Formats: sequence, structure tokens, C-alpha cells
Amino acid sequence: MTEGLSRRFTVQGTNNAFLCQHCGVEVLPLTNGSVRNHCPACLYSLHVDVLPGDRASTCYGSLVPVGAEQSGKKGWIIVHQCAKCGFTGRNRAALDDTQQPDDWDALIALTMRER
Repeated sequence: MTEGLSRRFTVQGTNNAFLCQHCGVEVLPLTNGSVRNHCPACLYSLHVDVLPGDRASTCYGSLVPVGAEQSGKKGWIIVHQCAKCGFTGRNRAALDDTQQPDDWDALIALTMRER
């Protein structure tokens, strides 16, 4: 990997609507300029990125929400683990989206699992 690309975030063309493969909810694109990468209802995702937003992964495994943590700079972070390859990643929660915010109760339930 070339230097400088390891933290590249690709937004253009990746903030698209999709159907959640876990619960079937129609997921709308984010309205805040970021990229929607998980279902706001069940918080599941798909392992489609190598780098955030690039959609370059060939795994396509189910990213199971396994925890949540509070980050001072980023707000709430959802911790996902891929059911297919074991990859663990962190994605910022979209609690402030005006059209389809993440489910607060689902996020809090993730924090209760960790205890």
C-alpha cells in the first residue's frame, strides 16, 4: 500500500441507499456528507471496505455489532466483527442524521452486552 493512502476516505459514489441484508430495512444515504456503512435499525453492516468508504473488500461477510464505545472526538462508535473472516472494525454512529438516525436503544443495548 502506498504511503498516504492508508487513511484515505472515499466519499464520492459510496453514500448510496441499500437494503439491510440482516433485517431488511431500506437504509437511506446519510445527509451530513459522510458515508452510511451500517443499518440504522439493527446496526449490522457488510464487510465491503478495505479502507473506509472505498468499497474494495471482496469478503462481503456480515459485520455483526458486538459493542459500542464513546469517543470524545467522534461521539459513539459501533464495534463490528465480521462473521466470515473475523475482521474487527469501528464505525461512527449516525445519531444526528436528519432523515434516518441510528436507533438509540439498539446502541445502548450494545453497551449493556459489554458488562
